[in-house]
Amino acid sequence: MNFAGSGRALNSRALARNYRHSAALHRPAVRASVTAGAALAGWQFGRSRGGGWWRHGNGGYGWVGPLFWPFAYFDIYDYALWGPRVGAPFWYYGYDDIYAGLFGPYDYQGLAGYLPPRGSSGAGPDRLTLLCGEDSREIAGLPIDLIAQAIEPTEPQRAALDDLANASVTSAQKIKAACPTTVALTASGRLASMQQRIEAMISGVATVQPALDKLYGLLTDEQKARMNAVADDQERKKTRRRGNRPIAQACDMTQPSALQWPAEEIEARLHPTEAQRTGLTALQKASAKAADVLATSCRIDEAATPPARLAAVAKRLEIMLEQVKLVRTALDDFYVMLSDEQKAQFEAIGPRRTSLADRADMTQRRGRR
Repeated sequence: MNFAGSGRALNSRALARNYRHSAALHRPAVRASVTAGAALAGWQFGRSRGGGWWRHGNGGYGWVGPLFWPFAYFDIYDYALWGPRVGAPFWYYGYDDIYAGLFGPYDYQGLAGYLPPRGSSGAGPDRLTLLCGEDSREIAGLPIDLIAQAIEPTEPQRAALDDLANASVTSAQKIKAACPTTVALTASGRLASMQQRIEAMISGVATVQPALDKLYGLLTDEQKARMNAVADDQERKKTRRRGNRPIAQACDMTQPSALQWPAEEIEARLHPTEAQRTGLTALQKASAKAADVLATSCRIDEAATPPARLAAVAKRLEIMLEQVKLVRTALDDFYVMLSDEQKAQFEAIGPRRTSLADRADMTQRRGRR
């Protein structure tokens, strides 16, 4: 895929149409499809295989060019309000996204396709900023009208519901503000951007949590049951669209990550000194620890109420943040020991490995024919 093609894909009218029909974005499958199209638009490698190695199990992507976690606010409130079956996409985010931050799948030419056009004052409405999140009440805000219809609030409850609506818009604004305005060309820069995005999400959740707790505490048991019924209805709609197929477990603690640490390639490309090898070993250990912690801390089915699920979201994000910081610290300690040439070789690992893997796959398929 060439640079011009990348620009056309990122400016596609189809992407803009999805945003004009905002109701569609409330469906996880639509968001995954939009994300996939944007993620692959700037990718130079492996197009013949129909997807990138950093793809999530639901078909979406944790990284789209320089952006980590597209449609973050949707994923948060889908899980908090509707439960693990509708909100499963939230739990697909984890160690593999840290790995993709370390070994970014895009080269400079691919990343440049996500930048605003030269001479423009900023990204247009159909470019990367749209994936960062929308802060208008009509699109990003919690489905307040749907909640109100379900619970038929009293006056005190209506005031609490209004407070929740305002908090949700403020939360969305915080998350959108963490959208990258430049592309990071180094692993350290990508992890810094990832950290900033997660920190904004944590702040956004903290903004919504008190308002949701207050509203839920004012509800009667019957009203809570009605909210649960709405969640069940959302699940049934999602199941019908999926053709009644079983939902894949978003975080399977029994399976190790499929992304293997490229130790041999790092050794061959960097030829590290003994001191650098010590730093590399520390980075690999930090990465392995992050993978283990994020796998064992996944508890998708435990929380039973919206406030409890939002608290679970906050806890998961805090754990992700800790692991990103852990890996980033080890990476920076290693990076400072590298020469400029070694840094360039390290940054080339992701795209080069992807390109070679694609060629090997094509060769094997031709051989079978």
